[in-house]
Amino acid sequence: MRILVLLAALAMPVVAFLSQRGVFGPDNGEVSARYPTLLVAAGYAFSIWSLVFALDLVRALRQLRARWRDDPLLARIAPATAAGFALTALWMPLFSQGLFAACLLVIFAALACLLWVAVRLSDAGAHGGAHLWSWLGLSLHAGWLSLAAFLNLAQSALAFGWIHPQAQSVSSLLLLAAATALLLWFNARMRGNLAYAAAALWGLVAMWVRQSGSTLPGSDPTARMALLAAALLAAQSAWLRLRARRLAATAH
Repeated sequence: MRILVLLAALAMPVVAFLSQRGVFGPDNGEVSARYPTLLVAAGYAFSIWSLVFALDLVRALRQLRARWRDDPLLARIAPATAAGFALTALWMPLFSQGLFAACLLVIFAALACLLWVAVRLSDAGAHGGAHLWSWLGLSLHAGWLSLAAFLNLAQSALAFGWIHPQAQSVSSLLLLAAATALLLWFNARMRGNLAYAAAALWGLVAMWVRQSGSTLPGSDPTARMALLAAALLAAQSAWLRLRARRLAATAH
């Protein structure tokens, strides 16, 4: 199973490289431009994938070392980790082909896998122990997908004709509210997972930047909503970490 984790971790940057060079069809930017949605971040935000892929690969290599072969936590999360990585890689050619229904199934399945893994690692206190690298990369991955899945849903709604390109305001605000609720729920479940929150904050602020300069109807309220969501997530994370420190101090 650990070899599968490594192969899936390798597949993500390889498929991303091929996808950006048009091997599977139009690249992500070209497909996204066909369906201009209010739930899209500034282009620089997607550079986070380079960090996520690098950390996931480091983690996949480290888990092959002899000292980790009998680690029960890594053995427990290996199947979901491999599935999350493989689904992330699969999403890219599906998106290039405009197969939006399949994209939605794949990205939400990847999100479910990696959220489960992030929760297991957080429950084990991996952020401060020997599993730090696993916690860091997988939490970032889960945090970014927690937002990206809803961005994909918004684009799919446009592609399916469920909403009109010039009348996205209400649906976009509802989807952003749902994404925010998910982020706050899982951040609380993980008692303030700073890596998970950081990935989402990166995306939310980039969404505010993009929508602040957009001419699409509804861009201003969407920008304000993204900034509010970022503020709520940041405040919650600070409060949860402060509470955790106080509880730890009391226990000692």
